[in-house]
Parts: sequence; C-alpha cells; structure tokens
Amino acid sequence: MDRPTVTKRGVSGPPLVIVLLAAVGLAVFVVPLFGLLVQTPWGGLARLLSSDVVLDAIRLSLVSSIAATVISAVVGVPLAWLLARVDFPGRALVRGLVLLPLVLPPVVGGAALLFALGRRGVVGEPLYEMTGLVLPFSTWGVILAATFVSMPFLVITVEGALNSLDRRYEGAAASLGAKRGAVLRRITLPLIRPSLVAGLVLAWARALGEFGATITFAGNLQGRTQTLPLAVFVALESDRDTAIALSLLMVVISLTVLVVLRSRWWRPS
Repeated sequence: MDRPTVTKRGVSGPPLVIVLLAAVGLAVFVVPLFGLLVQTPWGGLARLLSSDVVLDAIRLSLVSSIAATVISAVVGVPLAWLLARVDFPGRALVRGLVLLPLVLPPVVGGAALLFALGRRGVVGEPLYEMTGLVLPFSTWGVILAATFVSMPFLVITVEGALNSLDRRYEGAAASLGAKRGAVLRRITLPLIRPSLVAGLVLAWARALGEFGATITFAGNLQGRTQTLPLAVFVALESDRDTAIALSLLMVVISLTVLVVLRSRWWRPS
C-alpha cells in the first residue's frame, strides 16, 4: 500500500475530500464578496464616497472607534491583568460577564445599555438629574456602545498573553529591586506588546463595524450617531449604489486590518 510522503511540515498531499470541503468553506466567504465586487459602481465610486452623508458617517465612525479603543485600553488592560494575575472569588463569573458581549446579540446589548443608561435608566436617570447628560442619541452613546462590544476582544487577547508569559523575567526584575510599576512598564508590557497591539486593532475594527448596539442605544441621526454600518443600512433602502460603495469601503478596511495583523503579529512558527 502506498503511504503519503511525510515532510517537515507534515503529511503531503491532503485527501481530496478535505480539499473539496475546504473549498466549500472558502466559498462561503468568497462568494458574497465576489457579488459585492461585481455590483460595485466603479465609475462613480469616488463621487459616492465623497457625499456629505458618507463623509459624516466616516468621520463619526473614526472618532467613535478610536475613542472606544482608547477607553478599552485604559480600563481593559488593567481588567485583563486582574483576571490573569489575581485569584479572587467570583473570577470566573467576572470573566464571563466581560466576555458576554462576544456572544450576546448586539441589539440585546444596546437594549441593556438603554435600560441602564437611558434618560429613565437605573443609572441614566440620576446621572441626568445631577449633570444633565443624556447618553442615548448622542455621540457619547455611540462611543459607549462601541466600547461595550469591542473591549472584550482586547481583554481576552491581553489576558491570554499574560497567562502565557514566562513570569521569571518579572521575578528577576523584582529581585533586582525594580518596583511593581517599573516591572509592568519595562518588562511585562514590552513582552506582551504583539498581543496588546493585536487586541487594540481587533477592538478598533470591531468598534468600527458595530451596528446593533449603536442603533438601539444611540439611534441613527446623520452627523450625530450615524456611523458607516448605519449609513449602509439606510442606503440599502434608498440608494443601492451608495450602500454598495460603503460596504466595499468597510470590507477593504477590515481585510487590510486582518492581513496586517496576520503578517505582522500572528506569524506561524
């Protein structure tokens, strides 16, 4: 009986059934994108992407996604460190709550934000009475919704990096007299830098593409809460070419992010 040739990378010549099933799996992703490319109005693409509605949506998407990423970094990295390094009662429950937005339907997350932080919400009502701040239907509402759905990507990535980090380097620095803050800045963060950058970029990409929580909590007001995904949703009903152009723009941005991450931070060993 003929045996498959074994190389350094494993068994050569994959079974035909594996190739066929993999091709079908790939088609699930390629065919929709191919359909989008075929329907794209290439001749008027520049005009479509330079309209006031599109420019407002691009501006708001960039502002809200960057702000959400900054907030995620400020509070998400300490949260990831706590989950990775401190064994406290209820840690599994806390981790589950943090990661819940990964599996929760975004519209449910938006409803939860509305009930909690809306003008008559549990927190939103006293907040409004004390400060006059209304989060729903505002740009801050967009940022909060984007943070809610995107921060788990950063937390889970950084926590995984911290768990796999060889802590002997930190111990050696501490034994030489380095304080805890210095160890974190000069040893821990540099060692997990690839994962930290990957988590930040993933969080930004998720915030850029957020739809369900945003439209439920912040609404869909042009120039105020209408991000790129919401603009696509509206354009599908009235301006098909603009919807296609915006969809193509988001595909290009997302694909570029993933390719850059793969080539720079996720190189196979």
